[in-house]
Parts: sequence; structure tokens; C-alpha cells
Amino acid sequence: MRHISSVAGGVALGSAGVIMMSVLSGCEAPQEKQQNRYLVIEQQTNGKYIVVEEMPTEGPSRAIIREKDANGNTTERFMNEAEMKALAEQEYQKVQNGTSETVQDGAGSAGMGLAGTILAVAAGSLLGNMIGNALMNNKNFSKNSASTNKSAYSRSAASRASKSSTSKKSFFGTNSKSSSYGSRSYGG
Repeated sequence: MRHISSVAGGVALGSAGVIMMSVLSGCEAPQEKQQNRYLVIEQQTNGKYIVVEEMPTEGPSRAIIREKDANGNTTERFMNEAEMKALAEQEYQKVQNGTSETVQDGAGSAGMGLAGTILAVAAGSLLGNMIGNALMNNKNFSKNSASTNKSAYSRSAASRASKSSTSKKSFFGTNSKSSSYGSRSYGG
């Protein structure tokens, strides 16, 4: 009897370990790590900016800004992470005051100013995850952020996020939302 109860205890401990690992891995799966970005931001004819290319990068965040000069020629300039962070911080102060176009209803449909565009796309990687998450919880900010980012990477990431949130598989590969377990007693 002693042998059977120690085996049963080992099985229960092993099962608890498997369940704990599946719970922990399930909690980590939907969260997307904020990482640095390489952006190409383009000025529109109305003077507003949109993101036309976006890629995750291992190095610091950086951007190429494409603008039209007085003669209509496109010029490009490089913006490093420190410059991007300074603009994002200025725009975040406007968010706090309620004056940022990033939180105005319908502001992002035709693009936004350069600082608002940078904040909308890279808030988490430039200012930290807490600020990025807080901004994304604002309905207008989230909508404006999505409309100012025209990059294929953004559309692909949004598609992956919506697919992963609609169908979650358990550790055992099933799509069920709940499970029922029966209790059985072996031996005496």
C-alpha cells in the first residue's frame, strides 16, 4: 500500500507541475514584448505624417523622415532614438493635458503631426510598457494609432493578435474553454 500511495503522490505532483507549466506558458503567449522599432515616416500633402514602413530591430529605435521641400522634392533625414524619445515625451505631456491630437476623436485618419505619429507607433519602446499600455487603453489613441500606421508589419501584427485572441488552445491542444474532471479512488 505504501508503494501505491507514493506513486499516486508522485503522479499528482507531476500532474500539478504540468498544469502549472501550461498555465504559465498560456499567460505569456498573448503578451507581445515591446521592442525597438525602425520606422519610415512620410509627410503627406496635407502636412501630416504616416508610417509607411515599420520593422522590429535589435538596435536602438530610429526613423527615416521623408518630407517634401519647397520645390516638391522628397528629402530624407535620419532621426535617432534620443530625438524620437524627446518628441514622444513632449507629445505625451500633451496627452496628459488633453491637447494631443493622438487622443482627439478622428484625428489620425489623415495622419498626425510628427511627434504624435512617433508616440502612436512607438510609445512602449520609447517611454516604457506602462505608458504604452495606458495609452493603448484609450479608445481614441488606439484608433488614431492604428490609422496613422500604414505599414505592412503593423497590419500583420494586428492580424496575428486578433487571431491569437479568438482561438486559444490549451496545453493538450483542445479549444474548449472549460474542462471537467471526475474524481476516482484507487485502492484503500
